[in-house]
Amino acid sequence: MKANKALIVAALAAFALSAPSFAQDETEKALEKYRQMMKADPWSNPALLDADRGEDLWKTPRGPNKVSLEKCDLGKGAGVVDGAFAELPRYFADADKVMDVETRILWCMEKLQGFNRADLIKRPHPGGGQPVKELGAIATYVASKSNGKTFAAKLDHPKEQDAVALGAALFRHRSGPFDFSCATCHATSGQRIRLQALPFLSDPAEARKVVGEWPAYRVSSTHVMTMQHRLYDCYWQMRLGELELGSDVSIALVSYLTKRAEGGEISAPAIKR
Repeated sequence: MKANKALIVAALAAFALSAPSFAQDETEKALEKYRQMMKADPWSNPALLDADRGEDLWKTPRGPNKVSLEKCDLGKGAGVVDGAFAELPRYFADADKVMDVETRILWCMEKLQGFNRADLIKRPHPGGGQPVKELGAIATYVASKSNGKTFAAKLDHPKEQDAVALGAALFRHRSGPFDFSCATCHATSGQRIRLQALPFLSDPAEARKVVGEWPAYRVSSTHVMTMQHRLYDCYWQMRLGELELGSDVSIALVSYLTKRAEGGEISAPAIKR
């Protein structure tokens, strides 16, 4: 009798341990099915509305200087948008700085249109349920014009190489009250946070699958999230200092992740949980 009770207790304990994992697996399968249904009809992606808004913002004369961004050089010549995102980040001699897509658009809004940089970076990201800000909408438009292309940023200029090296060091550097780093969540396969699977970004094969999906529409917050916003949110979750848009730290991390994703397909804007 005692032996039977022991077997029952062991069986219940085993079920209790496996139940959360089973529930997580089933939830992830349901979420993936939902994502695939949304992807099956590309016009169902709400981010396309923001890409259209971004196109209007790109072409409309605005700011104190009352000019459009059609003279903004994203690396392929003034006003050339097609394929530009696929070759970013890159070094820009006119700014003497490595820039990702958001940083370069920010620079053009300041230098060409006359906007105040401090105002643009004060609160650059939307809260839950709020639409992506103008800078993010323009970045979504630019990214969408590289959809289907592969990441081909050269990253061979000395300052580009420095940015990638800094990004790699920052990715692994532990700090803050939790002693976390990017690698804490993204340097091991199969990790989760709550019910969300975490991408194994240290693995180039997985980085190639996911990095090119940003900017993306996040169903949970009902707005587009850009890569700069994604990094900002990660820093907030690690309880680190606020990550300023266009800072050397943010550009270095984008450069490192883009290098890990080299050759991966761009499918932005994508749909995320």
